[in-house]
Amino acid sequence: MNVPHALPTLGPGARAECQDEPNSGLGRKLALVIPTLGEAANVQVLLDRLAKSLQPLAIPYELIVVDDDSQDGIERLVTKIAQTDERVRLLVRKGVRGLAGAVIHGWANSDADVLGVMDADLQHPPELVPDLWHALKGNDLVVASRYAPEGRRNNWNRFRHLISQISIWMTLPLQRPSIRVLDPMSGFFLVRRSAIRDIQLHTQGFKILLEILVRGDIRYVKEIPFTFGQRFQGKSKASVKVGIEYLKLLAQLRKQRRK
Repeated sequence: MNVPHALPTLGPGARAECQDEPNSGLGRKLALVIPTLGEAANVQVLLDRLAKSLQPLAIPYELIVVDDDSQDGIERLVTKIAQTDERVRLLVRKGVRGLAGAVIHGWANSDADVLGVMDADLQHPPELVPDLWHALKGNDLVVASRYAPEGRRNNWNRFRHLISQISIWMTLPLQRPSIRVLDPMSGFFLVRRSAIRDIQLHTQGFKILLEILVRGDIRYVKEIPFTFGQRFQGKSKASVKVGIEYLKLLAQLRKQRRK
């Protein structure tokens, strides 16, 4: 059952107010959630590259690995990394699975005012995160886009291109014209907590960005092009079930979209 989940729950040390309006600066702290299921072979490389990419920014941040009880050794790996870097955290969910739910769980367990998500398979380049962070100034949401000018999907076959294009086409009646984006299906983005504080996000499905675009208090958005890479290790999570959940989400968003 797709149960909406309230996001405002904050972790220890949260403040009552967050002055994180788009024109007040980039934000004070970043929480980047990395949902995992069977990604033990990728996580060490990913966290190493993220640490190197974020170091020049000199900002407070958290890298939150949310694992759906993979039992593939990832708990041991991330725990070992966290012992030497307190900015790395591990959350393990038992008895539930789903990308959207994992992302929401990670965000709800952080006090950061800038929230983000990226895949663990290295198809999303960690080196792009600083560009997303800088682009957030003056925006509520920044999307790493495969379809923005200069974005690339070099390793996709014709069938995958077709499915992706159809999926995006189906979002057009839902997207608000003033903030319409070319890649509403991206799983790599940063958003200000203030823009989604007042909505309950659905915990099932894989396309949390689309729900944020349709229901969030998003006034300014920017897309940053990137080249979608090849999976480092592991298997894709795409399936017929994922497709069915996507269709259900579209139906729900038609009823709940912000005018």
